[in-house]
Amino acid sequence: MIGVADIIQAYGASYRAKYGSGLIPSHQRALADIEQCRTEALGGHVYHCDGCDQACYRYHSCQNRHCPQCQHQAGQQWLERQQGLLLPVPYFMVTFTLPEPLRRLARSNQKVIYNLLFRASAAAVQELARDPRFVGGQVGLVGVLQTWARDLSYHPHIHYLVPGGGLSEDGQRWLRSRNAFLVHVKPLSRLFRAKFRAALQRTDLFAQVPAEVWRSEWVVHCQPVGNGLAALTYLAPYIFRVALSNNRIEKVAEGRVTFRYKAAKGGKAKRCTLPAEEFIRRFLQHVLPKSFVKVRYYGLFSPSHRARLAQAKALLGAIDTLSEPEGDRAAIEPGTAAAETIPTCPRCGQPLRWVESVPPRWARPP
Repeated sequence: MIGVADIIQAYGASYRAKYGSGLIPSHQRALADIEQCRTEALGGHVYHCDGCDQACYRYHSCQNRHCPQCQHQAGQQWLERQQGLLLPVPYFMVTFTLPEPLRRLARSNQKVIYNLLFRASAAAVQELARDPRFVGGQVGLVGVLQTWARDLSYHPHIHYLVPGGGLSEDGQRWLRSRNAFLVHVKPLSRLFRAKFRAALQRTDLFAQVPAEVWRSEWVVHCQPVGNGLAALTYLAPYIFRVALSNNRIEKVAEGRVTFRYKAAKGGKAKRCTLPAEEFIRRFLQHVLPKSFVKVRYYGLFSPSHRARLAQAKALLGAIDTLSEPEGDRAAIEPGTAAAETIPTCPRCGQPLRWVESVPPRWARPP
C-alpha cells in the first residue's frame, strides 16, 4: 500500500529544494519524521525466524502525531481515558468554523489564531448556555481542533461535545436542556464573532482583517449526537486522525498523487489528483505548531472544575464504572521492543526470536 511516507521519501527532497527557505520548524520536523518512520534511520531490532532461517528487521516508529503510520491506536486509548467525563444525558456536537477571509491569517499565525478560536468559541457556548431561556447553568465542553476538509484543503474548525444540561450556580440542581435543542445557533454565531473580534483587537493582527469580516454571518452548527459514550466514540477519531490516512491514497504516478474522499454534501465518493509537491504542501498546512494542544476541556469538564463535575454526577445518579488512568502515557514507551506484541515471520507466520537492537543512525559511530 502506498502511503504518505512513500510520497515524502520520493518527492520530499525536491519539495525542500523548492520551498526549504520558507519551511517553518514544525513542517521541517514532520517531513523528517514521516520520511524516516519505520526505517533504518530510527533504529530498531533484528529478529530471527527459526522456522525458515531468515533474519527480519523491525524498525521504530517516529511517533510524530501527524504521521499516518503512528496514530491508528491512539484514538481508542484516548476514548478509554475519557470514561470519567461521561454523564447520563443526551449530548450535542457544536461546530465553529473560521471564516474563509481569516484563513490566510491563520496559516501564518497558527498559535495565535487557533488559541483565539478555542477561547472565543468556548466562552460563547458557556455564556449563552447560562441564559435561563436555554440551560441556565454551567455546561461542560470537550473541544477538538480540525484544520482540514476532506480534499485536504485548509478549513479550520472546532468540534465540541456538550452534554444536554448544566449545573446550577449553587451546585444543587441539574438543569436539563430540551432533548433535541441546546441553544439557538444564530445568537451563538454572533456572540462567537464578537468575542473573537474583541480578542483579536488585543493583538497586532487586527489591522490585517478586512472590515467586512465582522459584518458577515459566521458558520456555527449544532446537532444532537446521542448519549455520552456514543458522542465520545464519534469524536475519538478526530483526536488523532491526521489530514489523510494511507488507505485513501490510490496511486502515485508521473509525479502526481491521486486520493479519494467523500463529498461533504451527499457523501458521494470523489477523487482528487494533485502534483506531488502540491500534495505535500496541502498535507503540511495541517501540521500543528510544536506542543500545541488540540484537545481542550472547558466548564464542568475543565480539570479545575472536577469537584463540580462530581456534584453533577451525584445529582444525575451517575456511577463511574471505569476509572481514569493516572497518566496520559502508557507505562511502556511506544517504539520499544517491550511495547510491541511478539512479532511473527512474514513468510511462515512463526514467532520471531529477538537477536539484537539496531541503534538509530545518529547514535552510530562514524
